[in-house]
Amino acid sequence: MPELPEVETVMRGLDGHLTGRRIAHVSLRRADIRWPVPPELPRVLTGATVQGFRRRGKFMLMRLDNGWSMLIHLGMSGRMLLDKPEAVHEHLTIETEDGGRVGFVDPRRFGALDLVRSVEEDSHKLLAGMGPEPLGNEFSGAYLAGVVKGRSAPIKAILLDQKVVAGIGNIYASEALFRAHISPTRAAGKISRPRLEALAEAVRATLIEAIAAGGSSLRDYVQPSGELGYFQHAWKVYGRAGQACEHCPGAPECEGIRQITQSGRSTFFCAKTQR
Repeated sequence: MPELPEVETVMRGLDGHLTGRRIAHVSLRRADIRWPVPPELPRVLTGATVQGFRRRGKFMLMRLDNGWSMLIHLGMSGRMLLDKPEAVHEHLTIETEDGGRVGFVDPRRFGALDLVRSVEEDSHKLLAGMGPEPLGNEFSGAYLAGVVKGRSAPIKAILLDQKVVAGIGNIYASEALFRAHISPTRAAGKISRPRLEALAEAVRATLIEAIAAGGSSLRDYVQPSGELGYFQHAWKVYGRAGQACEHCPGAPECEGIRQITQSGRSTFFCAKTQR
C-alpha cells in the first residue's frame, strides 16, 4: 500500500494539474470500489473549481469551491493518471474545461472515493481519531514519550498505528528505526526519551528524503506523470535480508540484515546495531 511519501507525491502532482481549473465532465464507471461511491459524486464535482489539495495520513482531499471535498484513498493498487486514458480499471475520469484529464485506476479495488463537506474533513469516519502528521510540529520525541509510556507493544507496531501517527507504513517504519538504531521488537515503553527524540528525527528525515525521491515504486505505484519513484534505491534495510548493513562488515562478524514477521508483516533490521 502506498505510504505517506507516495501519497504526498501523488497529491502534489494532482495539485499542479488541477488546482485553479474548472471541472467540465466527470465519468464514474463503478458504483463501488472498496466501499460504495456516492452516486451524486459526478454532479457535485461537475462545474466546480478545484481550490487545492490536502493530505491526511494516507488519504488525499481535493477541495472544491462549492464547499465539498472529494476524499481519495489509493488502497493497494490505486493510481492517478494525468492526460492519458487507461484501457481498463479506470473507475473515475475528471475532465476540465481547458482539456485537462485525470483518471483514477484501481485494478484490485482496495481504494476509496467519497464526499465530505470541507469544513468537516477531520470528522470523516476514515480520518477521525488519526494521530498527528509526522512532518508536523505535533510529532516529536516528547509526543512519543507520552504515547509509549507504560506500553509493552513493540515500537514498530506503535509507529504503524494510525491513531498514534498518521501515514507511516511498513517500509518507512523499518527504515526510520534503522536510522535511529532502535530494534523494531523493543518494548516501546522501555525506550529512553533521548532515543525517542532520535526516532522522531529519523522518521522525519526518512519521509522528507523519500518525498524528494518521488516515493518508492513497488508493484503498482507510479507518480501521476507515469514516472516511477526512486527511494527504493536508497533503502538501507527494507527488502535487503541477508545483506550487510552500512554499519557492519558482514559475515562472519555479524549476520547481516534480518527479516522477521511482526503482526503478519515483514520487518527488516540489523540485530547488531539496533537495540
